[in-house]
Amino acid sequence: MVKHIILWTLKSELSDAEKDTVKAGIKEGLEGLVGKVPGLVDVNVQTAGRLCSSNADVMLDCTLESEEALKAYAVHPAHVEVANTKVRPFTALRSCLDFEI
Repeated sequence: MVKHIILWTLKSELSDAEKDTVKAGIKEGLEGLVGKVPGLVDVNVQTAGRLCSSNADVMLDCTLESEEALKAYAVHPAHVEVANTKVRPFTALRSCLDFEI
């Protein structure tokens, strides 16, 4: 099994209301990929409860069956669609940590 963890910082020019809308779209889009992307076991997008000590706005925590499944997920059309429409246009910074469990 592989964990795929992403932290995003949203663009600073977005208002708080826009950020809330973006976060909801990211959560809905990415969590909706379970059952659509082979090898994607679980997806949790954390958007609420952020403490002021945080320097990121959104966290993706997903589990995949293998490193090969992670590579396939990265280019799967459903994932690319979510990334291109709900994530990339609104994020300023992205950090990634992938590891085997």
